[in-house]
Amino acid sequence: MAQDFYETLGVSRGASDADLKAAYRKLAMQFHPDRNPDDSEAEQRFKEVNTAYEVLKDTERRQAYDRMGHEAFTNRQQGGGQGGGFDFNFTSSFSDIFDEVFGEVNRRGGRRAQLGADLRYNMEISLEDAYGGKKAEIRVPTLASCESCNGTGAEDGAEPATCGTCQGAGRVRASQGFFTVERTCPNCNGQGQVISDPCRACGGQGRVRRERTLQVNIPPGVDDGTRIRLSGEGEAGMRGAPPGDLYIFVGIKPHQLFEREAADIYCRAPIPMTTAALGGQIECPTVDGTRARITIPMGAQNGRRFRLRGKGMTVLNQRGRGDMYVEAHIEVPINLTKRQEELLREFEQESEGRNNNPEADGFFAKVKEFWDDLRD
Repeated sequence: MAQDFYETLGVSRGASDADLKAAYRKLAMQFHPDRNPDDSEAEQRFKEVNTAYEVLKDTERRQAYDRMGHEAFTNRQQGGGQGGGFDFNFTSSFSDIFDEVFGEVNRRGGRRAQLGADLRYNMEISLEDAYGGKKAEIRVPTLASCESCNGTGAEDGAEPATCGTCQGAGRVRASQGFFTVERTCPNCNGQGQVISDPCRACGGQGRVRRERTLQVNIPPGVDDGTRIRLSGEGEAGMRGAPPGDLYIFVGIKPHQLFEREAADIYCRAPIPMTTAALGGQIECPTVDGTRARITIPMGAQNGRRFRLRGKGMTVLNQRGRGDMYVEAHIEVPINLTKRQEELLREFEQESEGRNNNPEADGFFAKVKEFWDDLRD
């Protein structure tokens, strides 16, 4: 038994014309063969949906169906019915959908403009440039609008003519059984216009290959991988169509002194053993080119970090800066003179029992306990 047309569309018997159309559009798009290649079940559902909507969208057919159900059309198809006759045209319903999808293009003049392609440019800058920003000049190979024809593609500025095959729509339709298929017009390649006398400079394309020089502003605080969009600076479109965009991807070169993490800067500073033991001061460079003075307390240990507030990177599109962290790396002296060795020997003797190296003393105390436990 054939399924009820209302159930096929998923609507109630009291559904309005707008409800019917909305339900049909959703199902037709869902089960269209172009979206479900080699799917026989989807193809069958598509036919059922078309059949149901073809009946219910027409007031007279819908009234007949409400009274008699499928019998209203069975007898008709067998030649035994009387009354108004219904000639089914399943392609007309799906054409309504294409009218809605592509109608806006046609109302705007029928031309499907082939927009220019977007371009990508990789730019590598220094950490200092990322901190303060910079103005850079770049050279980009691209397709620019042809000056000879002003981008029209026609010689001597002649206006292109409307394509006679698609009437300016850029697309043509063909009915195949139950289906309506819409394709790019083969005569104008979707442009909606044809040129009888192409421009010799660009071959009718309306654009030529050229290298352009652009000024780019890199804002302070950009990070590695930041993307900057320059609207309309991509390739020119076909025959005067709008251009694409240019995307600049910023990369930060490795720095010989600093490492960056978001808005913070990290620096590893070597500290002489005597300065770490006795205390003192060191000067450390910052990313803005100034010097910062750091006070090293007596007995500073290896790996200790000193925080310099507001000495890090600029924050993109915000006020203020991150922080800078200086990590102490205690350096053991090498190439000692004989006198330096003697002084260190004296220091070693003077250190016995004075707990000058608490971390080392604690470690070896634990080692002794570990060995004692093994012997017990």
